[in-house]
Amino acid sequence: MKTQNVHMNAAWTRRLVTMLAYAALGASLGASIVAVAAPDKPLAANSIYQLSIPLMDQNGRASQLADWRGQPVLITMFYTSCEFVCPRIVEGLKRTEDGLVAGGNGRLPVLMVTFDPSRDDAAALKHAADERHLDDPVWTLARTDPRNVRKLAAVLGIQYRQLPSGDFNHTSVLILLDAEGRIAGKTATIGEADAAFVKLAAKVATRSGKGK
Repeated sequence: MKTQNVHMNAAWTRRLVTMLAYAALGASLGASIVAVAAPDKPLAANSIYQLSIPLMDQNGRASQLADWRGQPVLITMFYTSCEFVCPRIVEGLKRTEDGLVAGGNGRLPVLMVTFDPSRDDAAALKHAADERHLDDPVWTLARTDPRNVRKLAAVLGIQYRQLPSGDFNHTSVLILLDAEGRIAGKTATIGEADAAFVKLAAKVATRSGKGK
């Protein structure tokens, strides 16, 4: 009788081990199926986040352009030593943000990338942000290398040219990206709010769940 119990216990132990092994395998396969069934959503072909562009902001923090994916963004290009046009670009962005808040919507992240990485290091970007009272983390002033400046300007449709003086001639434009990095709208109005652009930004923010 004791021998029979030993055999039965041994058989039950083998059966339990087998059941646990199958359960573990099933859990592993289940996890794999979930991972395959819910991959990261691929970017649209017209998303600027297709570009792999490293950025460094006014606080010395490193990021990638695609890190802004997931919410609408106001984006433009500038340089800190610009005395006339770029301050009006900043003012236009501020007035756009004010219009969004007045309409019951939240503020959108703002990303400004410099044309002038040779002079606009993190310290220069930080000075500009402080001087113009641009709140971190809502406002990001960033730099990248000259090759990526050209790439970003090209996809945003911004033209620029450096002059012998070191200044830049450039397109003055505010650009709205949707949550997936697609260009949803643009305005050449600077220095003040463009009512139609504010309305579009509110609509895109609401569609993405960032507005009212």
